[in-house]
Amino acid sequence: MKRREFICVLGSIASGFLPRRRTIIVAMAAMVLLPIEVSHAGWLSDLFKGSKQSKSSKQAKLSKQAASPKPAALTKRAVSPKRHAVKLAALGPVQLNPAALKPVATRCDPAKFRIVLDVGHTAESEGAISARNVSEFVFNLRLAKRIEEKLKAEGFAQTKLLLTEGKARRSLVKRVAAANDLPADLLLSIHHDSVPNKFLEDWEFEGKKSHFSDRFSGYSVFVSRSNPDFKTSFAFAELIGKEMKAQGLEYARQYSQAIMGRYQRELLNKETGVYRYDELIVLRKTRMAAVLLEAGSIINRDEELKMSSPERRDIISSGVTAAVKEFCEPRWAMLGPL
Repeated sequence: MKRREFICVLGSIASGFLPRRRTIIVAMAAMVLLPIEVSHAGWLSDLFKGSKQSKSSKQAKLSKQAASPKPAALTKRAVSPKRHAVKLAALGPVQLNPAALKPVATRCDPAKFRIVLDVGHTAESEGAISARNVSEFVFNLRLAKRIEEKLKAEGFAQTKLLLTEGKARRSLVKRVAAANDLPADLLLSIHHDSVPNKFLEDWEFEGKKSHFSDRFSGYSVFVSRSNPDFKTSFAFAELIGKEMKAQGLEYARQYSQAIMGRYQRELLNKETGVYRYDELIVLRKTRMAAVLLEAGSIINRDEELKMSSPERRDIISSGVTAAVKEFCEPRWAMLGPL
């Protein structure tokens, strides 16, 4: 008789005639005698079918099953990826399950948080010219410096002012390369607005011929869906727009209108003035989240005077600083823009 058949017969005999304790001893002996792979064949359960289970043993078995996780659960747990803290935005305006609303373990440390303030254009490529013949680069530099001061005063010591040189296209390449070389969390490009040439009118200022357009005014915020971290970019843009509005400023509405022709842009939020501009190199080529702020129109004669004042620079820089601080709060990292 083969060893396996002998053990089965022995088990049947034991289950019918021997007390339960002896049955267990026989089973243990069988485990020693059998090849190890047989222990997976389910024969042991057959060995005990004939024995009567006491009420206490059933309860113990049920308790053991309740305490032990199911094999499927163990498998799922084994293959589940390790949880990591999620950036901001990485979530953006998406639906979250209740577990995702729990406070995160870490938050932004202002002392380590790095935001790059990109000064739009260069001294050689000055950008737009204001109604009073002042270059956009001058406006951009003054405002960026004020924002830098405000952020550092609020503890964002790693704020970097990015200044580049050269002509238009070449300076853009340098700008993106310099930004990508910095391990930054955010990039904010500072600009001041103008209008397409077809809207310009002639006038003279201080004996010099110049151009103006009082038809449009206001700030605007731009993001690119081509940015590798669009959700974070959009979240930060939303905060800037919200803070500009809280400061009593209005956004430029003309970009959503057909009269803008090839300058027309998709308005992503009609409350905050956030527009989509996928082609902007400084937004789509940078490796970090990036936003471009047109602080106001310098071709509008009234708004140019406001943009030239320290008071308006304080208002805008305060709004940007508030947006950065709010961006660093844990609730923003969990929920994205409201």
